[in-house]
Amino acid sequence: MRILGADPRTDLAVRSRIGIVPQQEAVFESYDAFRFVRFAGVLNGVADPDAAARWALEVVELDPDEPRRVTTYSKGMKQRVKVAQALVADPAVLLLDEPLTGLDPRQRNHLIDLFGQLGEQGRCVLVSSHVLDEVERFGSRVLVVAQGRLAATGDFRAIRDLMDDRPHRIRVRTDKPRELATVLVSSVGVLAVRLEPAVAGRPPGVVADTTDAPTFRRSIAAAAQQVGATLFEVSPLDDDLDSVFRYLVQR
Repeated sequence: MRILGADPRTDLAVRSRIGIVPQQEAVFESYDAFRFVRFAGVLNGVADPDAAARWALEVVELDPDEPRRVTTYSKGMKQRVKVAQALVADPAVLLLDEPLTGLDPRQRNHLIDLFGQLGEQGRCVLVSSHVLDEVERFGSRVLVVAQGRLAATGDFRAIRDLMDDRPHRIRVRTDKPRELATVLVSSVGVLAVRLEPAVAGRPPGVVADTTDAPTFRRSIAAAAQQVGATLFEVSPLDDDLDSVFRYLVQR
């Protein structure tokens, strides 16, 4: 294995260029957040560990002057302390294992934005997560590991395009579902259609399985016009990372 061209098992210099956020909680019980993050800076040879620790804690929106011990923090706060200690040495590579566990929605959004900014600055940011909607938001490149092997890599839509042996499923909400379904069932590439009732004030729908999604999307307006139907929504039901992951794992 090589990271930044070096072997991290034998090259101590490269380790200071790698920031790690482990899934497990591992903090010194007697330390407050500032002391803990500062100590990580000292271990990594940071020139000014005090300033670096304050910067890293402020980046994750924690108070560097908070006197409480880290062990009294909430789960989400501990997560942010771990991110801060990973950032304190200004690493070139960040390895983050389930970094959003325990965070409230606002802090989750903040860290997702932060990781994106770090990547845009030229760092390599690798996030391991099982929360697929968050992975989708991280995302310039997705790697799917199934049963210990790399099943696919790329943008999740590109990965979805690999699933040629399974039809795409598309929902169409309309005021005339039965009439539209009658037209769609005879369309090119449509294998099956089924009706959906109105739910929570949303119009009823038609769910179609098609082997040619682009043609289906281009023809749906003409089909609706043919039967005088109004279209309220046309949306894919399997064009998301969760469905891609399930497919790749089961394949």
